[in-house]
Amino acid sequence: MSLEFSPDAQKKIAALCERYLVSGTKKPVVMAALHLAQKEFGHLSEDALRLVATTLDLPYAHVYGVATFYTMYRLEPSGKTTIRMCTNISCMMRGGYEVLAAFEQKLGVKKGGTTSNKQLTLVEEECIAACANAPCAVVGTKYFLDITPEQVGKIVADLEAHPSPESEVV
Repeated sequence: MSLEFSPDAQKKIAALCERYLVSGTKKPVVMAALHLAQKEFGHLSEDALRLVATTLDLPYAHVYGVATFYTMYRLEPSGKTTIRMCTNISCMMRGGYEVLAAFEQKLGVKKGGTTSNKQLTLVEEECIAACANAPCAVVGTKYFLDITPEQVGKIVADLEAHPSPESEVV
């Protein structure tokens, strides 16, 4: 395994392990460790997943299962910033697919694609838990609510100017 966590990430993981150690297992820390690995390495390669498993003394299969279950983890390289556009029922009923199409047109990529400058990736998301303000998208921890196709240009411009509008995950 060629990857290693930075000293800062190692400290964060150690502190989380102390705080959340349950019955001798570090399972409660796996999601935070995956977020840290993704932030440090850009995506969760097999080596990154093995590093998380080794660091937490967990089976690789458990870490892999968590990483593949949750859509916020990227197993393949993507842009620096990911736009997760919801198209679940509430968003769909209020124009989510029209907003998704506006993002595709503005970015010049189809859903699942990354812009040529590797800055923005567009993902169709099943649900981001903001149904009351549909249609919506999320970038990191920042929600864009009640989006119209006309607002997409401004959202993209803001993301290009400030590509990481997310707060500290861990």
